[in-house]
Amino acid sequence: MALIISDISLPITADENRLPLVVENSLKITRGAVLSYRILRISLDARKKNDIRFVYTLSVQLDKKTESHVLKRNLKNVQFQHSSNAAECKIGTKRSDHPIVVVGAGPAGLFAAYELSKYGYKPMLIERGSPMDKRALDVERFFSSGILDTESNIMFGEGGAGTFSDGKLTTRIKDERVEYILHILNQFGADDSVLVQAKPHIGTDVLRTVVKNIRDEIIRLGGTVEFNTKLIGIASQDSHITSIEVERQTGLHERILCSSCVLAIGQGARDTYEMLHETGLALSPKSFAVGVRIEHPQELINRSQYGEFMDHPRLSAAEYRVASRSQNRGVYSFCMCPGGYVVASSSGVSEVVTNGMSYHARNGKNANSAIVVSVSPDDFKGNSPLSGMYYQQALERQAFLLGGRNYFAPCSTVGSFLGSKTASIGSVLPTYRPGIHLCDISKCMPDYISHSLREGITTFGRQIKGFDMPDAVITAIETRTSSPVRILREPDGDAINMQGLYPVGEGAGYAGGIVSAAVDGIKAAQHIISIYAPLD
Repeated sequence: MALIISDISLPITADENRLPLVVENSLKITRGAVLSYRILRISLDARKKNDIRFVYTLSVQLDKKTESHVLKRNLKNVQFQHSSNAAECKIGTKRSDHPIVVVGAGPAGLFAAYELSKYGYKPMLIERGSPMDKRALDVERFFSSGILDTESNIMFGEGGAGTFSDGKLTTRIKDERVEYILHILNQFGADDSVLVQAKPHIGTDVLRTVVKNIRDEIIRLGGTVEFNTKLIGIASQDSHITSIEVERQTGLHERILCSSCVLAIGQGARDTYEMLHETGLALSPKSFAVGVRIEHPQELINRSQYGEFMDHPRLSAAEYRVASRSQNRGVYSFCMCPGGYVVASSSGVSEVVTNGMSYHARNGKNANSAIVVSVSPDDFKGNSPLSGMYYQQALERQAFLLGGRNYFAPCSTVGSFLGSKTASIGSVLPTYRPGIHLCDISKCMPDYISHSLREGITTFGRQIKGFDMPDAVITAIETRTSSPVRILREPDGDAINMQGLYPVGEGAGYAGGIVSAAVDGIKAAQHIISIYAPLD
């Protein structure tokens, strides 16, 4: 039986081959007692700039006598390594005459379909957008020309919105399925670092390949994947889903009978939310956050976070996380992209939205992050459960009007935004395409948002030297931090007033990121598996 030993640290300059010796010294055991070890997790401790360290969690095999001695001491950083049963499912016996449908090929839908396929359920996965290669071309055309395909863009298409992001795999949820998901990503193309890094990321370039490989495996296992197929209706009988209605790219409508449906629509599908509301599903508005994207030289962030070690070959582009309060609202960084790019994430006509994206190497000249302000249903107009969605949409339309043309985004320097210099671009070049329009960006957001952003950026300048540098660039507007709508569901995952319908992922309002959405999708799939027998 192996032991898990945590909080084992080494200076950044030390050789990892010293780990057994450090473990033996830390546990005060004899030399050679560590028979073997495996790195489970590596995190970076850069709190002391003159003593940056890597902190390890290890699976360690000791000789039996030493293991018994160590366990009797009840050390806080030592525990048995228990095997995970996240991949194990109870198989149901109920027979079904109709397929299981998964709507949406983002992480929640993709992993739900993969899990169902693995157990022989041959699901039908439908996605309103395009397959990856076509989608990538559509996104690049939008970046280059401002020509938007409203069904194939950064929000819609194979892989979901996370495909054109930094590909972060961090999550705050505690669920044994997290490790299971990381191993699946590794199996289908992510490198081994995702299994050990405390803050793993894939990068948009690698993630695109991983997504395609998972889709191919779903098909190999008997599932079907249909693109350019949009959900436009749901029917039920006796409060249980019976069928869905879809619209094909040709404009033809089709009714598809189903035994159950995993609803993984993503947070950008406003027309789908409206359809669900008209159908009578229980929805509610939820809090989210809005703000801007800020860009700094990555070198500045590296120097701030790493000090004299900023050029050390074992260190990647530095990250940061900042938070404060203004006017009783949270102001904080979100989805920080080291060495990344600010990208146009519009999915609707005459709407401008920004987001951040990094490639696996994180080697762009700029660091960018959203700086956002919390908003709640008290800020939304009207009593509709979709009021937050309409609030979000109104901000995006204001940003489009302020940008002026071809989905150009409103942009400012920090100096101009804080009132200390003119708006002309200086040493930091904005990365947003199709282009930017220098202007007073506060005109596309409520005063309480712009005021809180100014206070926040000033505060963060005291936390990270240079954060409020006048040449830093701000691009508006960031609104897609999380879904503004929650699709209410029962504890077992069914929609409150429609059994057999399982709202999951970011679009349902229950997840925030690639891994947590994937966990939510797998949980729904495993619940379905526990009810129905596999198809013959």
